[in-house]
Amino acid sequence: MPERTPLILLPGLLCDARLWRDQARDLGDIADSTVPDLTLDDTVSAMARRVLDAAPERFALAALSMGGYVAFEIFRQQPTRVSRLALLDTSAATDTPERTAQRLAGMESLRLGRFFGVTARMLPQLVHTRHVQGPVGEEVRSMAKRVGGDAFLRQQNAILNRPDSRPLLASIDVPTLIAVGDSDILTPPSDAEYMHRHIAGATLHTFVSCGHLPPMEAPEETSAVLRRWLLG
Repeated sequence: MPERTPLILLPGLLCDARLWRDQARDLGDIADSTVPDLTLDDTVSAMARRVLDAAPERFALAALSMGGYVAFEIFRQQPTRVSRLALLDTSAATDTPERTAQRLAGMESLRLGRFFGVTARMLPQLVHTRHVQGPVGEEVRSMAKRVGGDAFLRQQNAILNRPDSRPLLASIDVPTLIAVGDSDILTPPSDAEYMHRHIAGATLHTFVSCGHLPPMEAPEETSAVLRRWLLG
């Protein structure tokens, strides 16, 4: 039986291992998957160091949203340890001023009150409208509550202070998959297309009728896409 590939799956803001649950299961015949805890640090550099300290010498790396910012930092710190890269619903650029203001307002609201997790107003920004009412939306909200307010503040601080990763893209020289939901509001398809143009040899996949969280919104398709990526 062929040896399974070490696969690290990096979650996004307010996400835990539930985000990648189905992919870790579906790829179990070809990959040994781990989902690091990205709730403990308030900089992407510290998050990346923590991941690297616990990781095998070489590994495949898949990342969603904030996890993508950590993946870029892993490439800054120890690029030769990554054998292949998958970037889902993320961006190489820093936030727009409008997005920065939204993050700061959310952090201030939490400091003044209590943590409400993913609210009914926020959920349509994360998942396609077909998932707002139903089990996917409910699981997204439960996941955010498990992560909690203190971790939310740490993660937002890390996101706000992350470096611009666009200059890094040309140096990425491993097999790279870029994937995005066609209805992703937070990191739209244009962000994925930019990375696709600037990472040599990258492939691009678009999930139809899908928002910001394909591993939960389109689990079977996400697993199939990652399988093709892992098998080259």
